[in-house]
Amino acid sequence: MSESSWFRTKPGIFTGIAIIAAVLLILPFMLASVGTAWVRITNLAILFALLSLGLNIVVGFAGLLDLGYIAFYGVGAYTYALLASPHFNLHLPFWVILPIGALLACIFGVMLGAPTLKLRGDYLAIVTLGFGEIVRIFLNNLSQPFNITNGPQGVSRIDPFTVGSFSFSKPETLAGLVFSGPIKYYYLLLLVLLVVIVVNVRLQDSRIGRAWVAIREDEIAAQAMGINTRNVKLLAFAMGASFGGIAGGMFSAIQGFISPESFVLVESIMVLAMVVLGGMGNIWGVILGAILLSFVPEILRYTVEPFQKAVFGKMLVEPEVIRMLLFGLALVLMMLYRPAGLWPSRTRRRELASRDK
Repeated sequence: MSESSWFRTKPGIFTGIAIIAAVLLILPFMLASVGTAWVRITNLAILFALLSLGLNIVVGFAGLLDLGYIAFYGVGAYTYALLASPHFNLHLPFWVILPIGALLACIFGVMLGAPTLKLRGDYLAIVTLGFGEIVRIFLNNLSQPFNITNGPQGVSRIDPFTVGSFSFSKPETLAGLVFSGPIKYYYLLLLVLLVVIVVNVRLQDSRIGRAWVAIREDEIAAQAMGINTRNVKLLAFAMGASFGGIAGGMFSAIQGFISPESFVLVESIMVLAMVVLGGMGNIWGVILGAILLSFVPEILRYTVEPFQKAVFGKMLVEPEVIRMLLFGLALVLMMLYRPAGLWPSRTRRRELASRDK
């Protein structure tokens, strides 16, 4: 089919893309009219989408269970914080630090993957969980005898992204519209997310992506077909970790402050839940899971407390408790009724359909 005929037969697709693009462009201003906090929440949701896409390479494509993925997020965040803050009095530009953070996270991914090549299932989960905790403990204690990470106090006064005299943290007015710092970061994060989506799509359809799927389905059969399972699995850990490192660097610049408490085990479980809830192996499903698990808790935070005070006159249950209860209930129901996720990949859907027969 020629390109012109493809355009004529797919008008609905381009109309949908145009509508989505228009909504995404005006979304931060709509959210800012309600409150700047919602723009910040949206930025965090995009960061979680980046993390989920990185973890999806490891879990969804290659089938390697990773409970310590947040460690790579922390590596990227601390790399940016230490190289762009008064802590070491280094203020390198962000386009230099982000690749360094991605490279360091990639190295840590290989360090995690190399000793776990022969592990599967629960054993792999335990080892990766331990790796994530080891990294957090190191970040929490590398303040003596040499102060590298500033320990539990964290790193503050981190430089925002700047290009010449243009700063992403300062508000500016253009054509009557106020572009606040969070709105500027929103567009930058959206651009990075689009690039990561393109990379993921290309990886999924590539020879490497098919090798990951083969390993996920049957590692012994994949090895018998000539796939170098060792290198391919290490590549999955490295690629997934590099996306986590980039997301961590951007998180550090946006927040302006980081501490080891931002990289606890619960965060790893949350990112894994986004992948499982949305649909392992499906790029769009993973993004959907990240958006839902980022926004729903915040909506509950803003609605549960006023509701209880209006009905009972006081707070009976903390919003955080209700959030975790609903979160656990949602995962249980998902495993019972939609084990492949809200938006599963076609491969996973076929697998579950064949098992039910």
